[in-house]
Amino acid sequence: MMLHKKATINILKEPTQAAWIEQATNNLDTILLDHSHCERKAASVALNLMFRYSSNAILVRKLTAIAQEELEHFEQVNQWLDKKNIPLGPLSSPPYGAKLKSTISTKEPQRLLDSLLVAALIEARSHERLGLLGNHCPDEDLAKFYRSLMASEARHYGVYWILADTYFERELVQKRLEELSIIESEILAKLHPEARIHS
Repeated sequence: MMLHKKATINILKEPTQAAWIEQATNNLDTILLDHSHCERKAASVALNLMFRYSSNAILVRKLTAIAQEELEHFEQVNQWLDKKNIPLGPLSSPPYGAKLKSTISTKEPQRLLDSLLVAALIEARSHERLGLLGNHCPDEDLAKFYRSLMASEARHYGVYWILADTYFERELVQKRLEELSIIESEILAKLHPEARIHS
């Protein structure tokens, strides 16, 4: 069951299923822990791209800001974990990230384009899902926290898209984004049995 006929975020092909909202709101402690892992991974993605493409000045400057903000969010989520007495520990990853990463070309310059667009899609999906948590989370304080992060996630996916558009021809960017966005929605078509931000 879909929530809308059309995804509310233009680079996503399909909106999140209603079943995910139910799964997430019934497992908020796990979602919070996974959210911590997601923020850490998001900072790592930005840092890895900065190191790999260190001569690309615009990319380095933009991703420095994203990495810093992701680490701030990591700390904020960890404060929520402390507040709820949830230990910061390991958690198995859903197939989402690994499957998207497997679509990234191993050859340059396609590798850079794919990396930027995959990051954009993940940030866009995070923006959508934090918004859904903000609207449906039964803990009003936690819901307010999720809503407070939405603008950052939207800005992040915009930055990754703009970087792709900066270094590559618009037609190529749009064609590859279309391909990757279809794959992204297909990965999420079947709900992962364990509650995760990207399950």
